[in-house]
Amino acid sequence: MFKRFCLIWVVIAFVFLSCGGNTQDDNAVTSVSTEHKKGIICDKVIFSVNMDETVALKDVVEGKQDVLFTRVPPAILSTLSDSDRDKLDIYTIPAGSWSLWLNPIPNKAPYTHTLNTGETVFNPLALQKVRYALNWLIDRKKIINEVLGGEGDPMFTPMTPGQPGTYRYNLIPIKLGMTDNGDEKLAIDMINTALEEASQLPSNRGKLVKKDKFWQYEGKDILVKFFIRVDDATGRLPAGRYIADQIEKAGIKVERLEWDRSRSSDSVYGANPADYICTMYTEGWGAGATRRWWDVSVCQMFAPFYGYMPGGSTAGYWNYENARLDELGKKGQNGQYLKEEDYWAGNLEATEIGLKEAVRIYLLSNKDSFVANKARFNSRMLYGVGDGLNGWSIRSADVKPDTSGPFKGQKVLRVSQHSARGSLFMSSWDPVGRGGFADSYCAVVTGATHLKETDEAPHTAEDITFGCKIDVDNAKVSPKILSDGTIGGDVEVPSNAIIFDTKTKEWKEVGDGITVAVGAKGAFVEGFCWHNGEQITQIDERYASAFIRDWCIKDGEDDPYYDEALSANMLEELATSKGTVYNEDGSMTFYKNFFFAPDANRTITTVGTPSAKAGNPGRPTVAPWEINEALAEMVVHGAASGTKYNFLESGQGATEVDVASPPCVADIKAKLQELMEAKHIPVYIKGLVDEDYCVNRYKASIDFIEKYGHAYIGNGALMLTKIDTNTNSIMAESFSKFPYESDFW
Repeated sequence: MFKRFCLIWVVIAFVFLSCGGNTQDDNAVTSVSTEHKKGIICDKVIFSVNMDETVALKDVVEGKQDVLFTRVPPAILSTLSDSDRDKLDIYTIPAGSWSLWLNPIPNKAPYTHTLNTGETVFNPLALQKVRYALNWLIDRKKIINEVLGGEGDPMFTPMTPGQPGTYRYNLIPIKLGMTDNGDEKLAIDMINTALEEASQLPSNRGKLVKKDKFWQYEGKDILVKFFIRVDDATGRLPAGRYIADQIEKAGIKVERLEWDRSRSSDSVYGANPADYICTMYTEGWGAGATRRWWDVSVCQMFAPFYGYMPGGSTAGYWNYENARLDELGKKGQNGQYLKEEDYWAGNLEATEIGLKEAVRIYLLSNKDSFVANKARFNSRMLYGVGDGLNGWSIRSADVKPDTSGPFKGQKVLRVSQHSARGSLFMSSWDPVGRGGFADSYCAVVTGATHLKETDEAPHTAEDITFGCKIDVDNAKVSPKILSDGTIGGDVEVPSNAIIFDTKTKEWKEVGDGITVAVGAKGAFVEGFCWHNGEQITQIDERYASAFIRDWCIKDGEDDPYYDEALSANMLEELATSKGTVYNEDGSMTFYKNFFFAPDANRTITTVGTPSAKAGNPGRPTVAPWEINEALAEMVVHGAASGTKYNFLESGQGATEVDVASPPCVADIKAKLQELMEAKHIPVYIKGLVDEDYCVNRYKASIDFIEKYGHAYIGNGALMLTKIDTNTNSIMAESFSKFPYESDFW
């Protein structure tokens, strides 16, 4: 099996450079650079943004930018002349999707909510039957044809049509009677029936009444406060206006709030639903990956615990709750099914509940077209067949050297993105908190600057590993179902396996009599380094695993090393780990109650892969332990500037840590200096390292910050050398200490 992991690279290198409608001759594949250098093929990458979609496209046509990593709307692409279009390589992938986010507060009868002003309002979207009826009220095919020029497919679930493993999920809406064109009359009848029933509740009788056009509550029209993305002028703006018109046909008035992404995002995802700023929003998503298995999407888009539903699992906010969705989502994500048929039954049930609850309603999958300047490239880039241009694209990009200017003779890849706000910095660059690196602009950068120990192959979506090796042949797999319905097993855990005790802050042996589903051994590859030059070793894994346990487990009411949002997302996953043996050769043997019934490869890869990642679940970001230690100490004990920091999204009474923000970077540097002067040894690795080791690590990161001006220290093939928040541009270089040669990709 391990040999199969290695052979995947050969398949990728030749299949993807020659497919996807390449307009160059087939011999182009042979032009990929084979020079023996580490990192990526290019020498430098420059990321920038443009506030005008038309200008961004024109810059690529004229060769001012090499590639536009933001989709080009069909309405704009169609305006190109034949001569301009011939200058482009176009990558068309069904990678994007649109959905509606709904605020269902209070999500129970009598469906009224009292505002901070004392006024009581009736929320029509608090009725499940009203939300569900929107699936028939909206003609998805009409939006695709009239707004996207036919470049899309109707979508009802989070599973992108055409990607591997989606057909079972996408049979569910068919079973429920949903159709591409909907049924306007049926939907209006469903909505009016639901409101009639609500009007007969004792507390609503005489208050909720139907007038000539709209339903009213206490003499005022009931409202949907609809945030429509004005900056997506050829897409979600006209689509949102159409949806608003449809809702008003059903007797519910719509307050159209046409805002850009910055204002919308803050008011939708950052605000308390109880503040009642917004009750509906036009969401846009990138696929995120080419997926084979979709349990993570079930969790992310439907299950409240994951943090993407109204309230975001944020303490003190009103939160949408659904215990069954949380139960099923966690079982699927955490490998808690013994049989493949049970895995499918659980995930399909969760999907059906999500569709019926209709707190998030999917509309369509749009065929995204990304463009590159053909003359600048020696060959086409790799890309995910389900998510388009990504980190694979940057790692494999082979552009021609600059012929003039400051980088003459160097291969410089210029990556542009469209942003109505004109910024690459929408979310905090927080490598610990659940909300860090949350937007698609960050994803373009992190996909190439960080190395996920496990990833999905861009063509088959099979699990593959980077920066580590797994002893597949000697893995032990023997799962069973325990009396409480969770996964256990008969693989014996050695008594000297250890796990971090968050109460005593010590590593303790698990003792005798512990058994699990799977035991597998892995190790980091030789020469795997952080961008500050320090080796990634067993110590990094030990720190990360202890750190995340400490921040997810609450030891007493006043435990300062606890983050509720992280805990809600990760605690049950952490509970599957029952101990690790840290071997003298640097390898680690992990024992977990995780079993992925449909795929043995995923089971062993998930269990046996070591990781230095300490937080920011669901994203590839990873940071050296000394950066995480500095951030944690800033959150708990304060920073030199006096700024109060946290690991939460904005609006929680503190500033979220940010390794790219100059004020926060200054505080990180000051904290590192403080820790270095104190010769501080973190509790998670105490007894494992000496003071000199820690001082050297602190100094390495301080030196990096002083040289490059930021604390974004990754481990991938590309290293950030300059972040300019004034011009919203980023410069990065191929990392010379990367463990793989550039033509490896």
